[in-house]
Amino acid sequence: MSRIPSDRKCIEYLIEEGCKKRVVIHCCTVRAVAEEMAKGIDGVDMDLIIAGALLHDIGRSVDHSILHAHHGAEIAIRRGLPQTLVDIIRKHTGAGLDEQDVEELNLPPGDYMPRTLEEKIVAHADNMVSDNRLVPHEHSVSKLVSKGAFRGAERVELLHMELSDLYGEDLDSLVDLLGEYPTLKLVDEYELS
Repeated sequence: MSRIPSDRKCIEYLIEEGCKKRVVIHCCTVRAVAEEMAKGIDGVDMDLIIAGALLHDIGRSVDHSILHAHHGAEIAIRRGLPQTLVDIIRKHTGAGLDEQDVEELNLPPGDYMPRTLEEKIVAHADNMVSDNRLVPHEHSVSKLVSKGAFRGAERVELLHMELSDLYGEDLDSLVDLLGEYPTLKLVDEYELS
């Protein structure tokens, strides 16, 4: 069984695959948010969440379209990463993509719906990060509504409520807790800013 890669190894993978500095900083921001969410939710694998958050956008080294999640999962498979990590990467888009979305978007067949707590936490942490800025979840909901993706917007809203209930308070409180631009130790270590 393959091990979950460390923070440092995840950053190395992103850089080796050719992710731009902006993508790496975004992934570090999502990591900070996902870790804080996970601290308040019992029964989660913190190492898996952290690695999943750092690697969720590794597919942006290939493509910046909706296909980046599929490409990222393929990269993770090629690198021999655990299936649990591959699944987080493939399922992180919005609050998941259902069969109708997969067909409409002409995606390769597969399961793109987050089901485990780890998958849901990484997906929602990503929903709350715009570039490298922590935002309330309504930001993602509004973007989806403006694109006519009403089912996706509803899924983000439902995921937000589910995880907020598990966390014990509205996750939008993380914006105040962590700040709009969370401190990112990894970014400083790798001199990415």
